[in-house]
Amino acid sequence: MSETTREPAALAALGDSVREIEHHVAESGWDGPVRVFALVRTQEMLRTEPGLAAQLEESVLAAARSQPWHLTSVEQEELPAAPDLETLLAGLSWPSTVDGMAVTVERVVLPPAAEEAMPQDTEAALEYLLNHPERQDVRLVVAALRDGPSWCAVRSRANDTADQVGQGPDLVPGLVAAVRSTLE
Repeated sequence: MSETTREPAALAALGDSVREIEHHVAESGWDGPVRVFALVRTQEMLRTEPGLAAQLEESVLAAARSQPWHLTSVEQEELPAAPDLETLLAGLSWPSTVDGMAVTVERVVLPPAAEEAMPQDTEAALEYLLNHPERQDVRLVVAALRDGPSWCAVRSRANDTADQVGQGPDLVPGLVAAVRSTLE
């Protein structure tokens, strides 16, 4: 497959995978931990581990047969201890058999004007953030493929329905860059 035909297929597969991960994580409700997923091409995974086919639904197997870029997400359990998300991601690396990765994290966001008024002191800033009347709790799913596209999904607690999930290739640029760095 040429580079020009690979990109749309890879982006479509990545978008499907992010939506699937977002839906899966949403089923667990809010106030969850950071979660990390390896993304592997389903055809290649089944070629190297044929026994996994018994664990997949027939619709997934059919999609994998017809779509070379169909992705399977594999949640990583027992993540290494880290004081923050940046440190966790900086400590991750993936073997070449992993085509991409995704991370889910919940954050509190404020409108830009409210952020400008946030105190500099860490404890005061946290108090300000948690008690601000315009705060929004959001769940982010950010994914990228090795040397390929990225895709993001954002769900707010205030609009907690699947049809209210914002999506796009670079909605959280800093986190996209951190995800990409794990694939280098």
